[in-house]
Amino acid sequence: MPSNNLVPVNGVIQNISAFDNNCCMLEVTIRNSDGITNFIVSPDTYVISEVRLRIGMNVTAFYDANLPIPLIFPPRYQAIFIGRRNPRENIYAGEFDDNLESLDGTLKLTIGRSTEIVTSNGQPYDCSLAAQMLIVYYSTSTRSIPAQTTPRKIIVIC
Repeated sequence: MPSNNLVPVNGVIQNISAFDNNCCMLEVTIRNSDGITNFIVSPDTYVISEVRLRIGMNVTAFYDANLPIPLIFPPRYQAIFIGRRNPRENIYAGEFDDNLESLDGTLKLTIGRSTEIVTSNGQPYDCSLAAQMLIVYYSTSTRSIPAQTTPRKIIVIC
């Protein structure tokens, strides 16, 4: 999955309900300054750290812009990733090259001694980060292009 297809939506969960009477799929309504966006959270959605989604929770949800979506309002997307977000922190999802620059050219990583690097099931990850789908948590970055940051945490989606 190329990283430039993943689009983040930050906001606060307003509602959670079963989707089409299927208790294995949820419709999660997120509100932000742009309005309301609905996400389908299916068994294929990676819920970061397996956190229990709750109304009022600050989250970031990512969807694949290349997937077909119904032309309805508010928009409804299939969530690829969704997770809790600290309002003072950014979350980026995408692939990186050998120089740890995102394939879309927007972010370059510098791994610090305190950067936590784990797999999606929480195990330590000691291999190359190149050509892996990464979820990156960071708070500050440079204003350069690409922005450079030392992340707090990296989750490798193996």
